[in-house]
Amino acid sequence: MSFKSDTSGLDKLKDNMEKLSGQSEVKLIDLFDSEFMSKCSSYSSFEELVDDSGFKVESAEDFAAIPDDEWDAFISKSTSYSSWEEMQKDAAANYAKKKLFQGL
Repeated sequence: MSFKSDTSGLDKLKDNMEKLSGQSEVKLIDLFDSEFMSKCSSYSSFEELVDDSGFKVESAEDFAAIPDDEWDAFISKSTSYSSWEEMQKDAAANYAKKKLFQGL
């Protein structure tokens, strides 16, 4: 009796894990995609959230210049998260999970 197994799913999972290993930069728009934003807020995109924040953001430098305490307060009021750090951690975990199982 012979046994054949299809390991293509495991091979794809391994490839995905290798792509995720190490450090990489992810754009905020990709990290906070529409699916994520819809689950944690009434916004359908990260751009909508930023536009509604009242802060003038036209560049990465503008975004970085937002006072942390004011941004945390806005995130707490506008999303299901109590802080920007909490939101980022959850978005990163969500992003990694999606990338890990992509194509499976």
